[in-house]
Amino acid sequence: MTERDVRSRLIEAAFALFEERGYESTTVDQIADRAGVGRTTFFRTFRSKEDVIFPDHEAVLNSIAARLANSTQQTALVAVSEAARLVLLHYLEEGDLALARYRLTRSVPALRAREIAGTLKYQQIFREFIHDWMGGGQESALRAEMMAGAVVTAHNYVLRRWLRGLTDEPKAEFDDAMARTVDLFTEHPASPGRRSIVVFDTERDVATLLPALRNLLGEPSEQTGDR
Repeated sequence: MTERDVRSRLIEAAFALFEERGYESTTVDQIADRAGVGRTTFFRTFRSKEDVIFPDHEAVLNSIAARLANSTQQTALVAVSEAARLVLLHYLEEGDLALARYRLTRSVPALRAREIAGTLKYQQIFREFIHDWMGGGQESALRAEMMAGAVVTAHNYVLRRWLRGLTDEPKAEFDDAMARTVDLFTEHPASPGRRSIVVFDTERDVATLLPALRNLLGEPSEQTGDR
């Protein structure tokens, strides 16, 4: 039996027992026995019973960091969206395991606290990346914090809808949610001393509007004909 096989059997056994007996009533020895391995093998694979609930947390964190690192200044926002999407895809691929975890974390406070701590680690990775992308200065710290929080919130919103059976198209919903999130942080206000021009439709002769436009821009008006 390979290490990967042992790991999979322990996870499967643990979740089955948690569903049957409850998390608190299930012991490490029972998990190992159900998986057909010894107690020592369990602790070579996982540090604790709690770790079995979140078996791929570190691997997902690493995949996020790797995706963000493999980006440029121009593709940073795309990388943020795709890195967050990796987390969603991981849950979708887990299927029933993700659903079982959701039930457990709703009923066991310690597991809910562990889940929240994990979410904060995801958010920290995004925050640090976005802060560097924005220049790393003090003036961008709050903006990076807000954007990282928005990214994680958008992801969790769609994930919870899927876990609760409220959507059959989580990928499409995620893409839409992330596009909306990115839009919130890609509007660049005009620089001090500069003005924006709004384009509009009109039936009036453009020449008759130029004096008023020049006045708005603070430019001297030009004579356009005899008065």
